[in-house]
Amino acid sequence: MKHIVKILESYFITHDVKYFKVQRPKGYKFTPGQGTDISINKPGWEDKKRAFTFANLPARRYLEFMIKIYRDHPGVTKELSKTNSNAELILHDVFGAIQYKGPGVFLAAGSGITPFIAIFRDLYKKKQLKGNRLIYSNKTVDDIILGPELLLMLKTNFMNVITRQHTIGFVGHRIDRRFLIGQIADFNQHFYVCGPESFVKSITRDLLDLGVTPNSLVIEE
Repeated sequence: MKHIVKILESYFITHDVKYFKVQRPKGYKFTPGQGTDISINKPGWEDKKRAFTFANLPARRYLEFMIKIYRDHPGVTKELSKTNSNAELILHDVFGAIQYKGPGVFLAAGSGITPFIAIFRDLYKKKQLKGNRLIYSNKTVDDIILGPELLLMLKTNFMNVITRQHTIGFVGHRIDRRFLIGQIADFNQHFYVCGPESFVKSITRDLLDLGVTPNSLVIEE
């Protein structure tokens, strides 16, 4: 089913990630971690869909998205970089395999943090974030999405990993098997993984090799 909604607010929150606040269709429900296909309601763009994750709390009367913009090729996100308040988007059905199953370690790279934002906000509101940890990998400090809010919610359970920049106060290392062994004492817990396909594949392989059971892994399928 298609829903045409108006953009209420839009602005950049990093150099290449844009925030969108849009109308919420009546009866439109989702679970934190899920997303939907979005297209732009303008000639030539109505059928060009891309998947994005909801960032807001489920009870909000509006919907929020944080969308990484790829300016190097003409596509939906580049067009969204030029799309602002009062323009219209087309929302489709809700989908997604990433849902909260219990305390564990969240491993995210880049815009892969977006499915986790609604989960953390929901748990924080319910005072149920205890026992969860976020390890968040980015190329540079400027790529971090919602760093202050994540730090506020997770405090010492929030680790930033910067892979292409040496910065005081940040861990300068790629998340790999050696890193996981050094940072995680207990592999008998839930692991939530989201990011570029290569990141998800390598982290998933390493976690399984280290004894994590498939049922304890939560990834987008």
